[in-house]
Order: sequence, then structure tokens, then C-alpha cells
Amino acid sequence: MKIIDLIKKEGILLNADVTSKQQAYELLVDLQYASGHINDKEEYARGIWAREEQSSTAIGEGLAIPHSKNKAVVEAGLAVMTIKNPIDCDSLDGEPTNLFFMIAAPEKGENVHIDMLSNLSMMLMDVDFRNRLLAATDADEFLRIINEKENEKFGEEEETTDTTETTSQGYRVLAVTACPTGIAHTFMAAESLEQKAKELGISIKVETNGSSGIKNALTKEDIENCDAIIVAADKNVEMARFEGKKVLKVKVADGIHKAAELIEKASNGDAPIYHHTGATTSTEETVDNESIGRKLYKHLMNGVSHMLPFIIGGGILIALAFLLDDYSIDPSNFGSNTPVAAFFKRIGDTAFGFMLPVLAGYISMSIADRPGLAVGFVGGSIAASGYTLTSSTGVSAGFLGALFAGFIGGYVVLGIKKLASYLPESLEGIKPILLYPLFGILAIGAIMCAINPALGSLNEALTNGLNAMGGSSKILLGCVVAGMMAIDFGGPFNKAAYVFGTASIASGNFDIMAAVMIGGMVPPIAIALSNTFFKNRWTESQRKSSVVNYIMGLCFITEGAIPFAATDPLRVIPSCVVGSAIAGGLSMAFNCTLRAPHGGIFVFPVVGNVLAYLAALAIGSVVGMLMLSILKKPITKK
Repeated sequence: MKIIDLIKKEGILLNADVTSKQQAYELLVDLQYASGHINDKEEYARGIWAREEQSSTAIGEGLAIPHSKNKAVVEAGLAVMTIKNPIDCDSLDGEPTNLFFMIAAPEKGENVHIDMLSNLSMMLMDVDFRNRLLAATDADEFLRIINEKENEKFGEEEETTDTTETTSQGYRVLAVTACPTGIAHTFMAAESLEQKAKELGISIKVETNGSSGIKNALTKEDIENCDAIIVAADKNVEMARFEGKKVLKVKVADGIHKAAELIEKASNGDAPIYHHTGATTSTEETVDNESIGRKLYKHLMNGVSHMLPFIIGGGILIALAFLLDDYSIDPSNFGSNTPVAAFFKRIGDTAFGFMLPVLAGYISMSIADRPGLAVGFVGGSIAASGYTLTSSTGVSAGFLGALFAGFIGGYVVLGIKKLASYLPESLEGIKPILLYPLFGILAIGAIMCAINPALGSLNEALTNGLNAMGGSSKILLGCVVAGMMAIDFGGPFNKAAYVFGTASIASGNFDIMAAVMIGGMVPPIAIALSNTFFKNRWTESQRKSSVVNYIMGLCFITEGAIPFAATDPLRVIPSCVVGSAIAGGLSMAFNCTLRAPHGGIFVFPVVGNVLAYLAALAIGSVVGMLMLSILKKPITKK
């Protein structure tokens, strides 16, 4: 198979007149459909935009390679477009884009096409090749240029593959490249690093972690004999093998655009020594230039994601216990009056008991790797128990205490690692099994026992404050948290509201979680309703794809709104925020409660005042639908 076998004339559009990234990508999706590469434009487009959310595929120098490995792909293929006037596509170098190759890769099956697509990615690193493509006047000329370049490139590689100059002991520089989908950026970074190394006269070997697996894998001998290693990756790669070596960790985009700088640093030994502490795979290795806020957010989300199964499972079981119990037997023991209810309650309480230690443990582990896990667990447990320096009883520091324990525990372990680095190498083996856990647990125990009284008092004050809120205050709070769920459909605002809701469950404020969940359910439903009852506001493809939003909304999957918001954010987002805020306020006004932080309609049987909750959901969704349908103008048929 050759690259031109992946491109059909129906999939080539030259000198197109487009004015936005959205329009360009929609045209490319249409070209893929016209070529017979995909059978569902909406599903494929969702995959394209989901990849764009991870990082822009406009890699710079006028080139964009959007791609998706997708179930809508019938056969691997490329859609190609050049445009008259370059447009802003959020490129990594800030420059406008005028050459597009959109990749469609099958979700399952053989990966023969991946090699062809990786070859194309490497060929596109040649500026002269790109300029010739932009100058092509018809599809035949375009395909001929690609074919000539592929033959030329293939011949060059046959001549040089096994003749790379190395030192007497091996390669001076090693590299690993990887991107989330492993289709384009992975191989472009590899090609760029290899080209620049050749220009600088430095021997290099590059391992690619692509969609079809690891290619050109680094051997133990390669690693032992190299000067330094460059890891240009936006996903997890095997890092334990680099223990004790000089390692530069950067984004895969830097491997494309800063290859010369990275190779010079690596060959000069200008890189930190990498120390791995036991895990076989990196837990999302931190990129050097990542902002502090982004790092903290990632650490928090690591803890929350591991905590949620305990809250969801335990919360639903506790809710079932109250649903199955008989209040009249003993009101003070409600939830455990009958044997069946007591059984569900015990299991649910046990699961809930792990919530705060798990949260703190995995925040700490995200910061300090495996040695941080035990330290965070202990800190979270002490926060939950309320231990002090003088007493084994006290006021629980709750969710706030667990957050504090997770972050402090992680950074305490990093400090201990730093101090331990001055010890003799003969003690290296006992650090992770003795020194880190011993001194880490001792330190976090002393810290948490010292500050638990203050954090416990603060947690108690916040809980009492929420419980003491009057009707109007609670309604306003419900509007705010529910509205936040619809601002960015899974982004930081959405996550902040969701974390607040789950924290409130731990404090016994179940009405806040009800408002949060209903706020996340409204946007997809409102969009689906608008597509159903105001058809002239939407395209035919949008109407067809909107049906699934009913299901996504009822299942509390707010992300179903993203494709529609991406095409018209100024109308869709405000409408969804208003609808969600109204639903959240009504949920609070009706005193609806929810003990499980997820599940959508499947947990409605354990919602407190479920009929009023359904009414709030319906009202919020209808309001969102009406506002959206008023703001959007009817589409004029041409």
C-alpha cells in the first residue's frame, strides 16, 4: 500500500475559500464521506473535535493534520485541502494554516495503514514538498507530487536505515515520541529529531509509541551507553528503564518545533538526572513547562477520579438502605431498622469510609509517585478521624482535611526524596521500602494531628453554614453550582462544581449534589428538544445526531452538548447555563436530595422528592430549549 492509495480524487479540494477552522474541518469531514472512508459524519466529527480538545493538530508552519481513530471509519483514508488565504487554526507556532491532511483511521482491525500515515507525517516535514503541494493546480498533479516524494523518501531510507553513525559505544542521544492517538505527531516528532541530529552530526535513535505499537524500541544497551534521553510525549510512556539517566521531558510538539535545541541540550548533558521510584509506567509524567495551576488541577483530579467509585457505590447502597427501611420502627435509627436495610447501610458506610483516605492518597501519589500513596492514605485517614496531638477524638477535618493531607503529603515525600539523594548510593535500595514510608508517615501524622483542630473547626463551620442556609440562599447556591456545570461541559468550571457536590455529600448536604447533577443533565436534553421542536434552527446532520443527546442527558453525560456548543458557543452556552441554573434552583427549592454523585436517571429511585426533581429537570430543559431556539435564527435553505 502507498500513500496515494489512501487518497481519492473525491477527497481532494484545492484552493478552497474558507474563513474559519470550523468551516475547514467540516469541509474535510464532507470530503472523507464523499470518498467513502466514513459512514457517519457526525460520529467521525465528534472524534476529530475530541482530539482537538487534547491539543491542536495544527502543528505549525502552515500545516494541520486533524485525525481520529473512529468507529465511523469504514476504511483508512485521507482528505486533503489547500486554501487561498491562510486561517487561524490554533497552531502550535501561532501562524496561520493553509494545508490540511485529515486522517481517518479504523477503530479496529489491522494497522497497515498506520505505517503509511506515519510516512506521510515524516514527508510533510520537508518545506519544499509542502510548497509544491500548495502550488498544485489539480488533483492529478497533487497525487503525482506525493507519489514522487514517497518513492524518493523510501529509496533514501533503504540506503540509510542501517548506516547511521554511532559512537563506539552506541548512540549519543536517544528519544521517545508519543501522542494520544499515535498517528501523526508521534512520527513527525521522530522525523524532526532525526533530521536535526543528522544536521548536527549527532547520532540518535528514536523510539515511536504509535497507534500500531512501539517501533524501533530502545534496548538496555542503548540506554546504558547514551549521553541523554529526550522524551517528547503527551501520553504515558515506560519511564522506569531510564532510572539514573539524564532525561529531558517535553511535549511532543516540542519534538517537532524545538528538535535542534533539545538535541543540543541532550548531547551537552544539559538535562536533569531522572529517578524512578518503583512504578513500571509513569503516571502522566509532568512536562517541564506546565503551569503550577495545571499541575495542581491534575493532582486534584487524580484523587477525585479514584475516590468517585467509593462514593458512587457506597452512596447508592446507603440510599437503598433508607429506601428499604421502615422509619416508624425507630426514627433515630432510620436506615438500619430492618436487617436488609442494615446490611446495605453497613456495606455503604464501609465504602464511604475509604473516601477521604483514597482522595488524599492518590493526590499524594500523583505528586510523589508510589512513595506518596501510603503517606497520603494515612494523612487522609487522620483528617477523617479528627486525631490531635493530645487526643484520639476530635472533629473530623473532612474533605478539606483530606485535600490538605494529599497535597502536603505529596510535597513532604518530595522533600524527603531530596534529602535522601545526599545519602550514599549503597542505601538506594532501602529508600522506597523504609526511608520514604517511615519518615513520610511520621511527618504527615505530626502535621495533620497539629492542624486537625483548626481544619475540623473550619469544616464544621462550613457544614453548619450550609445547613443553616435559608430558602433563598440555598436556591441561589443551587443556581450557581448547576449553572457552572453548563459553562464548559466537563472543563474546569464543571469539575469545580462537581467536586463541591461530592464534598457536600461527605458533609451530609445531599441537596447540593442533586442540584449539581441536574445542572449537568439539562444541556444535552435542552439541545435535543430544540432539534426536535425547532427543526429549522438546525442542519439535517445536527438533527440526526441530536437524538442521542436525550440518552446522554438522562445518563448525566454533559459532554453530549460539546459538538453543538463548538459550532455556536455564543448561543448554545448561555442557553444551557440559564436552563441548568433554573433546574438547580428549583431542585433546591423543592428540597430534592441525592446521596450518589452520578448515575442520572438510573439513581432517580434513591433521589429525595423524585417527582419534584423530574419537574425541575423538565422545566430547566424546556427553558434552555426555548432560549436556545429564540437566539438561533432559522437556517435559510439554498
